[in-house]
Amino acid sequence: MEEEICRDLSLLLSSFVDTFVDFSVGGLFLPQSSNPNPNSSSVADTLPSSPHLATRLPAPDRLIAVGDLHGDLQKSKEALRLAGLIDASDRWAGGTATVVQIGDVLDRGGDELKILYFLEKLKREAEKSGGTIITMNGNHEVMNVEGDFRYVTEEGLDEFRVWADWYCIGNAMKSLCDGLENPKDPFFGIPFKFLGVKEELYHSIRCRIAALRPEGPISVRFLSENQTVLVVGDSVFVHGGLLPKHVFYGLERINEEVRDWINGLRGRFSPDYLRGRHSVVWLRKFSHELAQNCDCSTLEHVLATIPGAKRMIMGHTIQETGINGACGNRAIRIDVGMSRGCIDGLPEVLEIKGNSELRVLTSNPSYRNEPLAVDRKEGLGLLLPEPGPRPVQVKV
Repeated sequence: MEEEICRDLSLLLSSFVDTFVDFSVGGLFLPQSSNPNPNSSSVADTLPSSPHLATRLPAPDRLIAVGDLHGDLQKSKEALRLAGLIDASDRWAGGTATVVQIGDVLDRGGDELKILYFLEKLKREAEKSGGTIITMNGNHEVMNVEGDFRYVTEEGLDEFRVWADWYCIGNAMKSLCDGLENPKDPFFGIPFKFLGVKEELYHSIRCRIAALRPEGPISVRFLSENQTVLVVGDSVFVHGGLLPKHVFYGLERINEEVRDWINGLRGRFSPDYLRGRHSVVWLRKFSHELAQNCDCSTLEHVLATIPGAKRMIMGHTIQETGINGACGNRAIRIDVGMSRGCIDGLPEVLEIKGNSELRVLTSNPSYRNEPLAVDRKEGLGLLLPEPGPRPVQVKV
């Protein structure tokens, strides 16, 4: 009996410390998850109980696709509000809607961890209402797990330095409890100096590597369960694009292998299909802003090899004209560069109802006085135009 009490107290202490660190870093309390061990940063604890990543899902009644966020929490919230997914207090208000965030939360801004925590909070709130939030891996998630920090800002480095400080304080508190195993040193094996880096940034770089490398506490917790490829109804989601060789390799196989890599089971470097300009997170064949420069024939071939697929929805390549379609709306490009670290574009999201009705919900004030459909949402429903001068085509 005494041993059980001590064990329970140890678990309570561990949970309290985790909550304390979460609030100190993310600025919010995460609701209880139905996952029995949602916050584990241990691969051994995470993998056996984790189901296969869902690669193919039926079409929901309402599907919202959100493009690249790049470290801008304010713009991220504005995009979610356009679709009525969060209320004035930043709580989930999307009911049973399904949301797909196409990747690239990391880099170019200073709110990377805050966005990761915020999306995790919304996932748990949405689950209780019958809604779903799916987050995906973009090329910048892959780069950071590999330790490629070319697009990191000083604010972003500082955010991870703060995380590491609190995380180590939490580990020190846990190490005082006899009933808990001594936490792993997150800095184990990381060098103290970096060629070509200012000395004052050494520690921040070490903190970011510790958090995001394969089997790192942040990468395992927030990135390992991301999909890399996803089919929802008749829409294929991928950050950069898919080629026939990727479909032949296997979409489910890609998702599982990327998860294993992030969890530290496949070495330091990412699989080949995540590397180079023809990879699933870097491809731009279907995203050129001039529609005539898109490889529509390859796109048609890819979609024909995925049962039921009618369109591919992608981020990665900024569309200065806003969300648009190419190749007869078989290629939908949703990265509007909304982050202030990109082009500070006006937030827009894509809405799909059932399997066919596509609309753009935009904050662009140029369109607010145009005749709209009868619904009174803050956003404006547009049919997807081909790129170029953006005509407003309101569905009657």
